[in-house]
Amino acid sequence: MDSRFRKRMALRRKFHILRTLTSSKSVKKSSIVMDAFLYIYKLKLKLEAIQREYSKLMNYTQEVKVEKINGKRFIIRVSCKKGEDILVSILEAFDEMGLNVVQARVSCNYGFGMDAIVEAEDQALDVRAVTEAVLKAIEKPGGDEA
Repeated sequence: MDSRFRKRMALRRKFHILRTLTSSKSVKKSSIVMDAFLYIYKLKLKLEAIQREYSKLMNYTQEVKVEKINGKRFIIRVSCKKGEDILVSILEAFDEMGLNVVQARVSCNYGFGMDAIVEAEDQALDVRAVTEAVLKAIEKPGGDEA
C-alpha cells in the first residue's frame, strides 16, 4: 500500500512539473499530456527554422546588385562568403574603373556584405560593366575563402 502511494505521488509530481513547463492550464492528465505534445512539436518547429537559417548562413550565396542613380552615381550591394582581402579587391576594382566611394557600409558577421554608393569620374560607365568588375574582384585568388 505504501509503495502504491509513493508511486502515485511521484506521478502526480511529474504531471505537475510537466504542467508547469508547458504552461498548461488543464487539470486532466490527458490534457496535460496533449499540451506537452503540442509544446514539444512547437519546439521542434522552432529548431527546424533555426537550422534552416543556420544552413542558409553557412551556404552564403554570392550576389552583386548594381543600380544607377543620379547620372554618375551607383548603389552597389555585395554579399558573398568571407575571404581574404575581398574589400581590398573591390576597392582596387573601383579605383581602376574611376569610381570614388561616397558612402559605404561593410559587414563581416556571417559572410562578407557591403552596401556602397559610388560616383563615376566618367559618365560612360554602365551597370553591367560595374557588376562584372565587382564579380571579378570577388573571385580574385586573394578573395577566395580563407
